[in-house]
Amino acid sequence: MLGIVGPSGSGKSTLLGLLGGLDTPTSGRVIIDGIDISTMNEGPLTDVRNEKIGFVFQLFHLVPTLTALQNVVLPMTFSKKNIENPQKRAKELLTMLGLGNRLQHRPHQLSGGQQQRVAIARALANDPPILLCDEPTGNLDTKSGEQVMAALHDIRHRLQTTIIIVTHDMHIARQTDRIVTLEDGRITNEERVRL
Repeated sequence: MLGIVGPSGSGKSTLLGLLGGLDTPTSGRVIIDGIDISTMNEGPLTDVRNEKIGFVFQLFHLVPTLTALQNVVLPMTFSKKNIENPQKRAKELLTMLGLGNRLQHRPHQLSGGQQQRVAIARALANDPPILLCDEPTGNLDTKSGEQVMAALHDIRHRLQTTIIIVTHDMHIARQTDRIVTLEDGRITNEERVRL
C-alpha cells in the first residue's frame, strides 16, 4: 500500500489520473501490467481501466436511485470480464466491507463512511489488481476514516490488491507501507512506514 502526499498543486491527483489512464502524459510512458497505456486509443484504454484499475474518489459518485447492491453490480454489467454471478460477487464484497445488512439501502440512507465503503466495493467489482484512491477519507469524520482505512487494509491482505492512496492527511499516509512526497510534480522524499 502506497501513500502519496504533498501540498495542494503538487501533482498528486495528476499522478493518479496518469496511472488510471484518465490523463495522457506530456512526456514519458505509463506502463500498467506490462501494457503501455500512454498512447492507447480510448476503446482499448477503457478496457484496461475496466479490467486492471479500480477508482475510489473523495466524493462517492454513487447512483442515488440505486441500492448499495445495485451500485456494486453496475460496473460488472459493462465489463468484458465474464463474472459468473454479479449479484453474488456484489453481496460478497459488501459483506466483506461490513455492509451485508445494508444491501438494499440507497445512498441517502447510508452514512458517509458506509457510502465510501460501497464505493470501494464498486471499485473492486471487476477484481482489478490496482486500486487508486483519491482522498478516500477526505469527506469523512475520524471514526469513519479509520473504518475505511481498516477496510482498505483488509482488502489488500484478502485480495492481494495494490492500493495507492493520495491524501493530505499524514495520519492516513502513515497507515500505508510506503509514503512518497510530491512537490511540483517531482518526488522529493520516499520513506517506508513501520506498521
